[in-house]
Amino acid sequence: MSDSTFSLTLKQRDDYQFDVTFDDDTWPELLLDEPEPLGQGAGPNASRLIGAGVGNCLAASLLFCLRKAHVDVTDLRVKVQGTLGRNERGRLRITHIGVTLIPSLEEEPSGRYDRCLGMFEDFCVVTASIRKGIDVDVTVEPAVGSGGG
Repeated sequence: MSDSTFSLTLKQRDDYQFDVTFDDDTWPELLLDEPEPLGQGAGPNASRLIGAGVGNCLAASLLFCLRKAHVDVTDLRVKVQGTLGRNERGRLRITHIGVTLIPSLEEEPSGRYDRCLGMFEDFCVVTASIRKGIDVDVTVEPAVGSGGG
């Protein structure tokens, strides 16, 4: 798999629960589920994965820049707050994602730190993609009589 593509597969386990397998078979499967009352809340749902993706990407971008600038980071915590709301058609959507990055630094912030703050977001693939909007193509291919497997 190249750096310009990725793939994953979701397979229904039960009700609204899905097992996700990734294109690197050394990674563990991930269980997704919808919160109650729709699902059982046995795992995160897709909205939470989007929040995790945004937070992780921003953290990795900031950490990469700070390390390259020789700013010693001893720890990095990220808090993500997602907000859901209804659109004009009454459909539930993610309306806002707030991300707080909390790097623990060895020394007081410097100009190198400030330089990273001014540029790291631009290198976050996920956040920039979501802000811009992502084209999504959907195809439905029924497997009649195959037992779904």
